[in-house]
Amino acid sequence: MASSLPSLPPVAGTDPSSSVFDAFRISIAKRIAEALEPLTLEQAYAGVDYGKKGEDFTVALPRFRLPGKVDELAKKVIDQFQADDFVASVKHDKAFLHFQLNTTSLIRETLTQIHHLGSQYGYNSSGKGKKVLIEYSSPNIAKSFHVGHLRSTIIGAFLANVYKTCGWEVISANYLGDWGTQFGLIAVGYEKYGSQEELQKDAIKHLFDIYVKINKDADTDPEVKVEAAKFFRRMEDGDESALKNWREWRELSVKKYEVEYDRLNVHFDVYTGESKVGQKSIDDAIKRLDEMGLIDDHEGAKLVNLEKYKLGKAVVRKKDGTSIYLTRDIGGAVERYEKYKFDKMIYVISSQQDLHVAQFFKVLELMEFPWAKDLVHVNYGLVQGMSTRKGTVVFLNQIIKEATTVMHEQMQKNEEKYNAVEDPEMTSEELGITGIKIQDMTAKRINNYTFNWDRMLSFEGDTGPYLQYAHVRLASIGRKNPHLLPLPPPSEINIDALVTSAHAREIAFLLGTYSDVVKTALKTHEPSGVVTFAFRLSHAISSAWETVIVKGEEDIEKAKARMWLYESARDVLAASMKLLSIRPLERM
Repeated sequence: MASSLPSLPPVAGTDPSSSVFDAFRISIAKRIAEALEPLTLEQAYAGVDYGKKGEDFTVALPRFRLPGKVDELAKKVIDQFQADDFVASVKHDKAFLHFQLNTTSLIRETLTQIHHLGSQYGYNSSGKGKKVLIEYSSPNIAKSFHVGHLRSTIIGAFLANVYKTCGWEVISANYLGDWGTQFGLIAVGYEKYGSQEELQKDAIKHLFDIYVKINKDADTDPEVKVEAAKFFRRMEDGDESALKNWREWRELSVKKYEVEYDRLNVHFDVYTGESKVGQKSIDDAIKRLDEMGLIDDHEGAKLVNLEKYKLGKAVVRKKDGTSIYLTRDIGGAVERYEKYKFDKMIYVISSQQDLHVAQFFKVLELMEFPWAKDLVHVNYGLVQGMSTRKGTVVFLNQIIKEATTVMHEQMQKNEEKYNAVEDPEMTSEELGITGIKIQDMTAKRINNYTFNWDRMLSFEGDTGPYLQYAHVRLASIGRKNPHLLPLPPPSEINIDALVTSAHAREIAFLLGTYSDVVKTALKTHEPSGVVTFAFRLSHAISSAWETVIVKGEEDIEKAKARMWLYESARDVLAASMKLLSIRPLERM
């Protein structure tokens, strides 16, 4: 950190050059360790937490399990305390010590670091040299893209961004439901109802329509299912004439999905799928389970008994000899490890599948694959009540369309502002998508939630549009005050006006916490922490508007300092939104 502050001893796992608060915490830890021998600097550092109710940092003394009374320990620290450029004061409160940072250093060091690191602010290199494969979204071809897939998509994209921000090499994989007897049904249906023109126009919708029609036929005519099974058997046997159509359907569906994912600001490195898992891998998996004595035969079906792990019995092959999801998943995982040699593989799958995923991980562990311990299931709850005003939602593009329309109507209510927007269509789409995403990520991901269009697309309260509004407002400061730009280098900006403002201090402190917000997200796999941060920052900025003014400030030095604060806030708010896969708007 290019800093005027006194030098500090290093602490493992910290990096003041990318996370300015590490320096302040080391400074606090140093005082604690020096006053409370035999405590090491590392042990003291682990005890420095964010404070509550206006305290910057707090240390809970009992956690160190040192001999002597808490009051005596606190007195030792306070007696030795001397204020410096890092820490201004300490106070004793029951079992706690509260530390206040030096406001001038806090503001200057934080804003300077944001300035120097630019778009890399908040990044760390904890995952350097490591590779993670994240499987998410995973819709079924020719079936609806429902809300469960939407949640998986949003959470998966967030995780991919977080891992990249922490230095990992990330492979985003979409594991499509692109195989199975339903393709036999579609093939039979395609002969009857198919249209090449409709297929080219919207493969996802056309195949879905065919699937619905042929299922109806199958209810009254048992022959349909027989034909379908025959067709799928031809596909499984590698009959080229049966695979030709299927390949085209898959390719056109992926193309259509890519366009929709792009609207959501989500990008995959690889579109894999059930069809890509080799038969050999599936057979090898069953063979290995058999050789290890893990398989029970039950009326011709093969099972792995996991009852002693409270996971029931997992079927690995059906009576008719066909493979089942689990075997395909096992074969697929083995192939992926061989191909990518990942350090971690994350499956973003709904909590309804908790048992299936637990069985799958346990079977891999029993098969003694050393990498089985590196598999992680990131689960999430259900969404209730997802429908458009016209009824049930079936496709992703319907969800986006509805959100866009509702948002567009909202925007038109303010004619003056609406006329100033350059591209109302794009803007209302982005606002709509932001509304959907924020509603999805606000609560802990395991919680179920009820989808609510009105709340989601409101400009009031903690919603997506409110967050975009906060960013747009920050972006407008530069446009409205061009005489202040470009700002001088940080060392030449006089920050006295910020140091005396409680609002400015609060904003700077929040900005300093951002790299910890990222690290916590990596640990918990929870987008809600980042959403909470973005709203706290937006609220702090909103409270400051009245007093920390730029436009109309006659003292140019004051105006420049405030401008610097707001420009920094804009960069960090934008970074947190991008982490959540949201595209920050410049105008709306």
